[in-house]
Amino acid sequence: MKRYEIIDGLRGYFLVFMLINHLVFVGGYWMLLVNHDQLAFVEDAQGFVFLSGLLVGMVYSRKMAKAGYEQARQKIWDRAFELYRYAMGIVMVVLVAQMLLPDAYRIWHDWLGYTNFDEPLRLAAIGALLFQPTFMDILPQYVVYMVFAPPVIWLCMNGKWPYVAVGALILWITGQLGLQRLATEIVNRWIMGSDEEGIRVSFNLFGWQIVFFSGLMAGVLTANRTIDWSKIFRPEATLLPKICLIICLFFLPLRISSAHELLPQFVLDKFATMEIRADFGPVYLLNFPAVAIGLVWLLMAGPRHRNVHVRRLAAGVTWLFSLSFLRLLGRHSLHVYVWHVAIVYIVFYVDQQTPEFSQITKTLIALISIMMLSIPALWRERNRFIGGPPGKLVNG
Repeated sequence: MKRYEIIDGLRGYFLVFMLINHLVFVGGYWMLLVNHDQLAFVEDAQGFVFLSGLLVGMVYSRKMAKAGYEQARQKIWDRAFELYRYAMGIVMVVLVAQMLLPDAYRIWHDWLGYTNFDEPLRLAAIGALLFQPTFMDILPQYVVYMVFAPPVIWLCMNGKWPYVAVGALILWITGQLGLQRLATEIVNRWIMGSDEEGIRVSFNLFGWQIVFFSGLMAGVLTANRTIDWSKIFRPEATLLPKICLIICLFFLPLRISSAHELLPQFVLDKFATMEIRADFGPVYLLNFPAVAIGLVWLLMAGPRHRNVHVRRLAAGVTWLFSLSFLRLLGRHSLHVYVWHVAIVYIVFYVDQQTPEFSQITKTLIALISIMMLSIPALWRERNRFIGGPPGKLVNG
């Protein structure tokens, strides 16, 4: 199957910066400041979830058109179950490591809570995707979205995508109003553990579904050629990217000032209600499409723009997302993501067991960790280097 190389490069880029953001050192480290999320309310998780939805829409809409709804649905659910197994697998590996490594229970307590093999209620909550240890939360939400993906793909294929868009918007509003808590608070009390933690998730599924399913809709419309993006993202059609740039420039000082608490408290109090990351609040809903649309325009139309500076910028961005290392990671994003969780837990354990590292040492550890991200990808593509048939690549 033909790979979407620029999408692979983007996913690899997001995985690298996810790792950088998730590495935790005593005293912090400077690489956290070298990130696009310092300039806009756009983060790696958003891009990763959107691209996952995009590929699901592109790949499985073609399967549905060719093999029918039932077979495509089964393939999607098989994929969801595979993701579920990986999500549960990494939890089990960390819990075993917690039993074997000295002082690991204390070190990882904030990330795992009182989670161990003697807490069946907590294990059941993890299995039901209701309790998600720190940094293990993207795959569970992806599993839920994949379960509902088949009918959404079918609706989009049959011209009902506007209804899907409206439905996604209504669910997003529901999440912003917290209406889902009418049900989740009851469940939260049922599964409350000895650490007084019940439901624990980093992503409001009602809020973040708009990221995944907007990507899925775009993927279906692209695969079915309902929309010709080359007619929308043209070099001479600069109104849309200009609007996106204006939105980004408006939020740039707000991103910087809110991060460093430079705004008056009464402004921060109001602003904080609009930029709740877990809910994918209104600030994120405005920023993410602005950055995404601007980036797509730059990649598609930028190389043919009359302005030499725009062409150079487009060439630089294209070069970055075409790096073979990033594309390698992106081709195996599921396995790399799971492996990145293991790296983060190991690095944090070592950091807590040793005297505080210098900034140089932290940087070296981060760079080595980035290189180590490629281990599962290289293993899965080992036949390219030792001969034999290439490994199977799976989208989504």
